[in-house]
Amino acid sequence: MARQDFKGRGREDDKNKEKVIQIRRVTKVVKGGKRMAFRAAVIVGDNDGHVGLGIGKSVEVAAAIRKGVEVAKKYQVPVARVGSTIPHEIVGSLGASRVVLRPAPKGTGVIAGGAVRIVLELAGVADVVAKSIGSPNAINTAKATISALCMLKNLEDEEKVRGKKLDVKMVQEDSSVEAKAK
Repeated sequence: MARQDFKGRGREDDKNKEKVIQIRRVTKVVKGGKRMAFRAAVIVGDNDGHVGLGIGKSVEVAAAIRKGVEVAKKYQVPVARVGSTIPHEIVGSLGASRVVLRPAPKGTGVIAGGAVRIVLELAGVADVVAKSIGSPNAINTAKATISALCMLKNLEDEEKVRGKKLDVKMVQEDSSVEAKAK
């Protein structure tokens, strides 16, 4: 009975969503032959400015996914946002994968593909234009996206550094004015 209470308690207030971006069968060559296992790459986010990536390995697919989710929850990072978009343009890279993220007006949606789209949606970014350049490797692309999101700064801080007003504020205000006019 105590075991059921423990399981139920952790899931009630858990608002994280998880998506599997890749499942691969991997092998380890040992003296007696090959040992088969599965590797699962999982993205976990709360749609409210936190997202993480985890990779789990196990002999069973479900166990690999579970391990990946645990790792992703452990290493979630905060994401700076302005309304429903990001504060400024940013480029993230890892290995041969590069990801360019640009803020977009309200109502644009997430214009991205593959792992980049999943990471941005689970981070709670609703309006952004992204371009993936280089290697299409899903794990490296997801890591590059998360690294770009980590490098984002607050809008006010970025405006002070650059010494000028950024367009994101204007884009967000213009779209809210248009919505009020309708």
